[in-house]
Formats: sequence, C-alpha cells, structure tokens
Amino acid sequence: MNSMYSRTITKKLHDTVKTFAALVMTGPRQSGKTTLLRTEFDSTHQYINLENPDIQSRVTSDPIGFIDSISKPVILDEIQYAPILLPYIKEKIDNDRTPGQWLLTGSQNFTLMKGVTESLAGRAAILTLLPLSLSERHGNGETSQDIHTLLSQPHSPLSHKIKQTSEYIFTGGYPEPLNNTSLSYQTWASSYIQTYLERDVRDLKNIGNLLQFQTFLKSCAIRTGQILDLSALARDIGVSFTTAKTWLSILVASYQVILLPQYFQNLGKRLIKHPKLYFTDTGLATHLMGISDLVTLASSPQFGALFETMVVTDFYKRSYHHLHDPRLYYLRTRDGLEVDLMIEDNQKLYLIEIKSSSTITSTHANSLLRLQREIPDKIAESLLLTNTKDSFQISGITQHPALPFLAL
Repeated sequence: MNSMYSRTITKKLHDTVKTFAALVMTGPRQSGKTTLLRTEFDSTHQYINLENPDIQSRVTSDPIGFIDSISKPVILDEIQYAPILLPYIKEKIDNDRTPGQWLLTGSQNFTLMKGVTESLAGRAAILTLLPLSLSERHGNGETSQDIHTLLSQPHSPLSHKIKQTSEYIFTGGYPEPLNNTSLSYQTWASSYIQTYLERDVRDLKNIGNLLQFQTFLKSCAIRTGQILDLSALARDIGVSFTTAKTWLSILVASYQVILLPQYFQNLGKRLIKHPKLYFTDTGLATHLMGISDLVTLASSPQFGALFETMVVTDFYKRSYHHLHDPRLYYLRTRDGLEVDLMIEDNQKLYLIEIKSSSTITSTHANSLLRLQREIPDKIAESLLLTNTKDSFQISGITQHPALPFLAL
C-alpha cells in the first residue's frame, strides 16, 4: 500500500481523526486517497471497497443489515457508489460520537457532497486530496510549508538543481505513473481519461454525447491558463451555453479543472469579470493537447500556459493539503494592469507574477510595481516565480526559480 511519496495532509488527517466521528476524503480519481488511508489506518480499521459489485448488491438489498455487520472503525472506500448508506451512518454517529469510527473516500464530488451535506452535516470533516504537489514530488511532503509561512518569511537564494521543468509539467502529479516508472505515461493518461468518462461522467444527466463531452474536456485543456470565455467555448464545440456551463461545473466538482476568480476589491469597474481556467493536472492537460514527448513540450506555444498552470495549481494543492480555504485570485484590468496570482492572507495581499522564461528583465516586474503604488497598504510582498536557475532581485522585486521555491 505504501507510496514512495509522503503526503503533506497526513498530520492534519491524524489530528482530524482524533476529533470527528466521521471523515470524508474527497478529490479526483487516483489522487492517492485510498493509499493514504490504508497506509495510515490499515492496522486499526476494517477496509471495505464499495466499488465491488457484490458489496453494492448487499448494500442495495439490505442497507441496515450491511451497516450492522460492519465492525468499526472502518474505511468505506468510494462511498459515492453507496449513497444509500449515508443516512444510516448518520444514525450510527448520533448514537456514538467516538472519533475516527468512519473514514470515507469519494471521487465523484458532485454526487458525494450532496449526500454528505444532507446526511452528515456537522458530523463529518471534509478533507480534499489533490494530486502530488511539487514539494511532495520532491520528497518534502512532511515538511512542506503552508502558504503563510512560505510567503511571509524571507528565503535564502535558491538554485534550480532539480529535474527539468518540462519533466514536472509532462508527468503531472498523479502518484501511480510516478511510482511505477515502467508504466508509459501516455498509456496511463489514456486509461485515466477513459475511466473518468466511463465511470464518473457517463451516468450523469445532461451529458448526452460522451464523445462531445470528451471534446469539451480537450478544449478546456487547450485553454488552461486563459481567461474563460464560456460562450466562445460552447460555440467552438457546438453545444449551448447552458450545456457548457453544466459540463464545466462537472469538471470543477470532479477536480479536473480549477476556476481562479478575479480579484475585485478596491479597484473600481475596470475589471474583466471572467475567471481564469486551469487544468488541475499539467500531465493530463499535456496529454489532452496531444503533446507526447518532452521535446515537443519544451518548444510548444503552450509551454508558458502550462508553466503558469503548474505554479497556480501548486498553490491550490498547498492550501487544501494544509486544510486552508484557498483565497487565490488573479487580476486583469481593461487598462492593462495584470497580475497572475494574488493570495489573500491575514487581510494582506501577496502578488506573484509567473514567467516561464529563463530571461527576466525589469519589464516583467512592471505590474507588480504599479499595483504596489496603487494599493500600498494592502500588499505584504511581491514575487516573480520564473524558469531561471537562481534567485536575484530585479527592480526591487525578489525573483525565485519556481521549482525550488515550490519544493519548500
């Protein structure tokens, strides 16, 4: 059961299990939920996989009998396949609030969360496990700094001594292909997408044509790192705006994409109101774009957007794995003021400009300097995260190579 990668969320997981009677760990398919729970709790908890057809049959025919047959504490894996159990679990918890009795996992957030909020509100802690962060990939999962610590304390100069940036983007963060080096990433990614479509999406209403939904998925991957124009996206694939909106909500709820909202405070009406779209995993995005090797990726016009995606989604992973609500934004105004990532922490803003170039000039700091002049009281720190080899100062702004900074 062991993964070669330690996970940042592990300590918080143990703290939570000591407090709540039930814990629900959600996140995309194959992000490592089952592996983590079984690694940490196999010696103390019974394990039941609800994806097993025989177990599903027992649950459907006699949910009360099934619940009564469970010896607690228990790990119920893939609870979305047996939502009928949630009211009975609620009843068991109401009769016995002993912490750590019920550990649940689920991948289909759109189905799972509706049942959890209706049945287990106030009784279950909800944790989100995304694919591996860069600090986890680099072996620093247990010591990974939370966003506040990472951004608020000064760092000594960093050097880019870890693997090629293209390799991190190309292979993404899913544990299975990273743990099993004999497995072709392209083969794994094709299988993952097919499984996602066949198991997580097929039975949902409003999908209709699965091939058209797959085209929508690819179109979102191509648009990673861009401001989302959902009307144009709908037109491009030949569906209504309403259908595209529904499909997008499915991708968000199943953690395939992240929507980064526009920062809106104190800046008047000159904002562009749409969110930016990011594919949660750069490896899957690269595969869906049809990029099949590192050489093609390195020379691709999409490299900059994928580099930005890697950085932005890594901050989301850091937030979720430290059990913090992400307060992440971007800024783009109609008069050309643009900041890739703004992080709100303790009522202060941290500004981050992301550049995939290895050649950084003073112009790259212009928006950061301009915003520092416009709202100086709000800004705690400004950073450039780039594809350079070493840290340095430019126009008074600290610049760090992104990979070693995010590996902290």
